[in-house]
Amino acid sequence: MTDPAPSKMSLHGCGIALRRTGAGRPLLYLHGPNDVGQWLPVLDDLAARHDVLAPEHPGFGASDLPAWLDTVPDLANFYLDLIDQLDLHDVDLIGHDLGGWIAAELAVRNPQRLASLTLVAAAGIHVPGLAQIDPFLRTDEQRIRDLFHDPGRADEAVRRVLRPDAEDQNIKNHTAAARLTWQPRGYDPHLAKWLHRIKLPTLLVWGADDRLLPPAYASAWQKRIAGAQLVVIPDCGHLPHVEQPQAFVAAAETFFDRMRIAA
Repeated sequence: MTDPAPSKMSLHGCGIALRRTGAGRPLLYLHGPNDVGQWLPVLDDLAARHDVLAPEHPGFGASDLPAWLDTVPDLANFYLDLIDQLDLHDVDLIGHDLGGWIAAELAVRNPQRLASLTLVAAAGIHVPGLAQIDPFLRTDEQRIRDLFHDPGRADEAVRRVLRPDAEDQNIKNHTAAARLTWQPRGYDPHLAKWLHRIKLPTLLVWGADDRLLPPAYASAWQKRIAGAQLVVIPDCGHLPHVEQPQAFVAAAETFFDRMRIAA
């Protein structure tokens, strides 16, 4: 697995860590609250055909916490400016969980430099009446195990994430997530009514066994984004790109290929 060293760039007085590798059309990956600072194997697979950019959000990982960061829309506007600063065009935008929420907010605001949108178990909207887990009411270990369908994968993640030397980083990430998503818990009550503005080719990827955001959330997104395609991956929890990377890459690349043929 390639693990490109993060570079540091500054925008709006905030230094952020950015990993970049591969060649082809730019693909911007926006992480969730649980895969900060990792170069995921799935990004290697995507980098075979794409120029993959994986920043760490302001407030997370090795990035600075800027005074201006209060809301998820702040991050959406920040990434619009980042795309401008890097002069990226025809960007395939992928976001997981919180990153999916940011990606949707970004696409609602200004899709001019985007080619497509892929939302992976995205937070940001609310479906009432569903039983789901609140990660802020769980212990650190429970919160990690809740992400997976496969207990073996969960064991590996617990050992990797809950290392003593990672404690400060985990606290920083959890605090940043709470700052952005505490109330309302994990969604923006105003986002759903504007999702009709998204006209980009859109792919939704969900785990069939997601306990944080059950598959009914995928259906709710699909109803609100015209033409959105949905792939539900079996034997998979909240991290399709981690727990079932081959199925995830196959879904994404099939989507990209069909999109290019249609164009």
